[in-house]
Amino acid sequence: MQMIQKPRARGDSLPALAGAAVAVGGVGATLALADVHSALRAPLTLFFLLVAPAAALGSLLPRLDPLSRTVVAVTGALAVDLLVAQTLLAFHVWSARTGVAAVALLSGALLLIPLARSRPAAGHAEQDS
Repeated sequence: MQMIQKPRARGDSLPALAGAAVAVGGVGATLALADVHSALRAPLTLFFLLVAPAAALGSLLPRLDPLSRTVVAVTGALAVDLLVAQTLLAFHVWSARTGVAAVALLSGALLLIPLARSRPAAGHAEQDS
């Protein structure tokens, strides 16, 4: 007897792909922050430095189509990385660890913006009573 498998929809694998990207980026950031000497440290850290700000910026652009959102997010991620590096160099505090930490903090702050927008203001609920 032959089993017929339905082709998976393209959107079904997106959560798994996003989870894998978060895991790989997290490993890269951890290796850089812990100063672990490994052959995987450089590529995984570069992956984190590109994906973290790109994901954060992409979450700010829900109205764009997927291709435009990707292009704008990746371009913005490169700009964020360059601005962080330039700022750290200007203040004479550059190191790989501070760069990764600064990009992580900035990306985390950018990810919180859509959450803050979606919450209703506390003062508006009290005015209705």
